Amino acid sequence: MTDLLSPAENLALGQHYLSAGTVFGLLERQAEAFGPNDLFVLPEKVQVLWHEAQGSLSYADVLKAAIDLSNAFAGAGYVAGQRVAVSLENRPAHFLNWLALNRLGISVVPVNPDLREEEVEYLLRHSGASLLVRLDSHASRLDPVASSLNIPVMTSGGKVPAAGGALTSGEPALEQEAALIYTSGTTGTPKGCILSNRFFLNWAWWYGAQRGLIALEPGRERLMNPLPAFHVNAMGHSFMGMLGSGGAQIIIDRFHPRDWWDTARETKATAFHYLGVIPAILLQLPHSSDDRAHEVRFALGGGVHPDHHATFEARFGVPLLEGWAMTETGGAGTLCAAFEPRSIGERCIGSPDRSGPPLEIRLTDDDGKDVPPDRRGELLLRSGTGEARQGFFSGYLHDQEATEKAWSGGWLHTGDVMRRDESGRLYFVDRKKNIIRRSGENIAAAEVETVLASVPGLAQVAIIAALDPLRGEEVMAVVVSGTEDTAALAEALFDAAAQRLAYYKVPGLLLFVPSLPTTSTQKVQREKLRGIAQDPLAQPGCIDWRARKQNLRQAAH
Repeated sequence: MTDLLSPAENLALGQHYLSAGTVFGLLERQAEAFGPNDLFVLPEKVQVLWHEAQGSLSYADVLKAAIDLSNAFAGAGYVAGQRVAVSLENRPAHFLNWLALNRLGISVVPVNPDLREEEVEYLLRHSGASLLVRLDSHASRLDPVASSLNIPVMTSGGKVPAAGGALTSGEPALEQEAALIYTSGTTGTPKGCILSNRFFLNWAWWYGAQRGLIALEPGRERLMNPLPAFHVNAMGHSFMGMLGSGGAQIIIDRFHPRDWWDTARETKATAFHYLGVIPAILLQLPHSSDDRAHEVRFALGGGVHPDHHATFEARFGVPLLEGWAMTETGGAGTLCAAFEPRSIGERCIGSPDRSGPPLEIRLTDDDGKDVPPDRRGELLLRSGTGEARQGFFSGYLHDQEATEKAWSGGWLHTGDVMRRDESGRLYFVDRKKNIIRRSGENIAAAEVETVLASVPGLAQVAIIAALDPLRGEEVMAVVVSGTEDTAALAEALFDAAAQRLAYYKVPGLLLFVPSLPTTSTQKVQREKLRGIAQDPLAQPGCIDWRARKQNLRQAAH
């Protein structure tokens, strides 16, 4: 990799971004340099769908709108240190509200629109949100929950209600909380990741420092991202990359395979972000003479099926740059195979010797000892600045014990198993934690198990990650019945999950078994269920609910 930035150049670039102090501060700076350039772009059909007045917003437009909205929040009494929940889907309003609140030192708590009432109640209560900003279409579902917690509600674009009691923690600053994003953990309830301004600015640094097949051109990039803005990929990785380079984020309501390339051509996209399911679906489209008629020069993501990687690149002419990051790492721990050779089809995520925030890594065995090349080990990370946690998440809200456990021994334990070759490149192998990764959503097995365990007639349950050719992994329930009427129990389990969980957490597969393998302390030995997970439909009596599960999604929207 001969075109990496020199250490001095890299650190100077980092200082350039970090000196902005806040996400809003970077917007101010970039509006001076790129004022008339597009910052947000909506494809025509998305503009019509959302009844948006403008198909694009320039840097100058966004700065003015954010300042006006920020003044309205300040005038209503909102101050630094508070949190505001936002349920605004992928729309420009999500980013405008975030930037406006960031100017005041107020953190945002993004709300996944697919969450059920019980899940929303937990998020609002646990976060201590002072206000909920939501779309009109979310009113019937969210307002009763907010009312039960005495949280005022604001319609997107409406009048800002008066703030309640003030909670101040100083002026906006680099280390101040900019967002609280919930991510599934292995203990059941989602954890609130505290993310600072530095956390987000690090992603601007990371993207701006990349060379090889990424090498952003200032003021010229247009990145298409169909992923949800309530996750850090769209809110942090791609948005901060475009903001930092003077580029534009192309906002899509969701992934639409049939007109994906039409949208890329219409918006003049130069890049896009993906999950493994996206290349898989695009490869199912009929071949066309226009397959390469676009300006996309790279795509960045993770989880592409090894069998699809080379096939996709050959057909569409877009290199799929496999990467890796976590909500907890942000740009401080992002990895990507952006240089040749990329070991296509081998789940290579590049080398830690990359430009961007300095990073140190280890691969360790179960005893915490470093493993040699080509041996599997858990990926451990820390900042290479001399301050191990610098730029990573600031901790889990109200859970210092979990925070310290994650940082055991001064290294962030990712729970992901990797191997490293002799050249230092890393390859993703497996997930050590009991998390299901379905179409980009992290699902805690314990959370689903808790819901199913409340159903009468259930003796025992284990939720596992079953391989799925389209979505990477699917939620699978392996169940021991306590009743002879297993058909009725199966229906009761599906109904309980559908009523209490977001649709993507509902089991898509169910298998009744006589017993589950357990340890002497009655803990389920999940590794012994791996055979079931590898080929679930080969198991006699396996119930396939995946189509039914998708109907839940359609009904919710």
